[in-house]
Amino acid sequence: MKTYFVYILQCLDNLTYTGVTNNISRRFEEHQNGLNKNCFTFKRRPLKLIFHQEFNDIEQAIFFEKKIKKWSSKKKYALANGEFDLLQILSECRNASHAKYNTESD
Repeated sequence: MKTYFVYILQCLDNLTYTGVTNNISRRFEEHQNGLNKNCFTFKRRPLKLIFHQEFNDIEQAIFFEKKIKKWSSKKKYALANGEFDLLQILSECRNASHAKYNTESD
């Protein structure tokens, strides 16, 4: 059975990069060595692998990657640090228009 990895890299400027691969060590090396000059991480090296999760299904891996790519850096760092309570707090909608914060009755 093939395995796939969703990973988060911390860049030199503390921005994050999220990707998916079937070989995490090879892919990290490619980022670290700057093989692609057009890659987001090229000018942000050195890099640090701060999170990876293994999947047996590529569809699940891609779904998870797309999901966390949309997250804020704070949420990605909370995930990477195992701060699941903080992750939940950061995930809550804080817009005034959200039903939780709307005090007007129907």
